[in-house]
Amino acid sequence: MIKAIVFDFDGLILDTETPWYDAINNLYGEHGLELPIEQYAQCVGSSLAQFDPYSHLEQAIDKAMTRDEISKLCQARHQEMMQNEKLRPGVLSYLDTAQSLGLKIGLASSSTGSWVIPLLKKHGIFEYFDCIHTADHVEEVKPNPALYLLALNSLGVEGPEAIAFEDSLHGLRAAKAAGMYCVVVPNRLTIHFPFANYDMKIGSMADMKLTDMIEKLEKVSALEK
Repeated sequence: MIKAIVFDFDGLILDTETPWYDAINNLYGEHGLELPIEQYAQCVGSSLAQFDPYSHLEQAIDKAMTRDEISKLCQARHQEMMQNEKLRPGVLSYLDTAQSLGLKIGLASSSTGSWVIPLLKKHGIFEYFDCIHTADHVEEVKPNPALYLLALNSLGVEGPEAIAFEDSLHGLRAAKAAGMYCVVVPNRLTIHFPFANYDMKIGSMADMKLTDMIEKLEKVSALEK
């Protein structure tokens, strides 16, 4: 029986990921270079320890710009692109439905709390969450399952009693390693990623009611037992 849902943040609640890629890839293009999505995917939903596009560009242009200069320029462009970005379709409906059903609601993000929490408050959804766990709370972020295991513990549920909502490969792997159901909701960037071994994949949370999703997942689980 599903007792909790746990959201990723970047790219899932708010599509911060596509503007990041656009900002960085545009800068690569200005230097006659390209940043393939497959290469950039290494850091999406995880950390720059997996792949650092700023250092990569710094080396490719023979340090004509420093990593710090590249990072600051991309951050400025990203901020500009994010001005009109809204919650992804269906997110608020899922939060309202989960609350009305008495489900526990958690958030597990590989980003820092200083990034995540102000945006949750800006978009008026901070109060929905029973727990919020970020990169500040674990030694390793996704694909390590630590964030999801921490969320499960905080919510007082077991892996099979919770659904994780993810938009990235690293997030999917982390959720499944924590023993959870995982529903993949790709964004404009991650729709190109080679997802596999998920429990369900939808284009948007607006495409399916949360109640219908839970019913389908529980039905499949019952048949597998």
